[in-house]
Amino acid sequence: MSSNVAKLARHRLAHLPTPLEELKTLSAKLGGPRLLIKRDDQTGLALGGNKVRKLEFLVADALAQTADTLVTLGAAQSNHCRQTAAAAAACGLQCELILNGENPEMPQGNRLLDELFGAKIHWIEHSQRAAKSREVMEQLRAAGRKPYLIPLGGSNGVGALGYVTAITELIEQLQNERVNRIVFASSSGGTQAGMVVGARANEFAAEVMGIRIDKDERNAAVYEQELSEIANDAATHLGIKERFTANDFKVMRGYAETGYGVVGDLEREAIRTLAQTEGILLDPVIPAALLARCSI
Repeated sequence: MSSNVAKLARHRLAHLPTPLEELKTLSAKLGGPRLLIKRDDQTGLALGGNKVRKLEFLVADALAQTADTLVTLGAAQSNHCRQTAAAAAACGLQCELILNGENPEMPQGNRLLDELFGAKIHWIEHSQRAAKSREVMEQLRAAGRKPYLIPLGGSNGVGALGYVTAITELIEQLQNERVNRIVFASSSGGTQAGMVVGARANEFAAEVMGIRIDKDERNAAVYEQELSEIANDAATHLGIKERFTANDFKVMRGYAETGYGVVGDLEREAIRTLAQTEGILLDPVIPAALLARCSI
């Protein structure tokens, strides 16, 4: 199965390739196994993060549609929203963010950065996401604007292309070194879907294991079905005829005890462990995946 990703529109935003580093001290502390880390915290735009890879394809699609405003949604401290606001600023576009919760008296963290990048913020309850997204898009069109809606986490077939290319990049860095398993945080699904498509397209044998960092209140199999839908959308963009099913996705659960982005004992342990062994800092969302990486 071949990939035509190089032929697709892409607006360069990230500092690539990101480094691939060995975690020697952490591995020694744990008594093995050998661990490598792909430093997608160093993608460059707005302090970095994995969403920049997705935004390269999403922004290219927005520009191709002559959009003048990027609209997206997420949690109050969403890394995706922070990076989308920065991408909009870098491309001369306006940005409107739909965030869960209430506007704090003193902006801090990503909320402060959203403001610095010039984004307009709409505060909502989680249950209002879909309705507010439609409302904002309609209001912008009525005002003569041309908005482009980016889904939660940039996770659709277009955004997932960023992690199809990430797998190709990783393979080139490994230089035929064998890797058994790739482990990462999985939430909105675009990263995992893109990796699975990229691995299949490159005939890369490593297991792609997503660590679920949201509490699944629905039937667990629903998430794997959503992953397959994103992957099939990405495959269609690439001209790949092979279809993906829920069975193509490996998801590990049980690490999101306190919920998405909430710092509990597991998160504190992971943040301290990596900081004190490798000098690498994690945000509150990713540590559950680190603990899984350490234990398998």
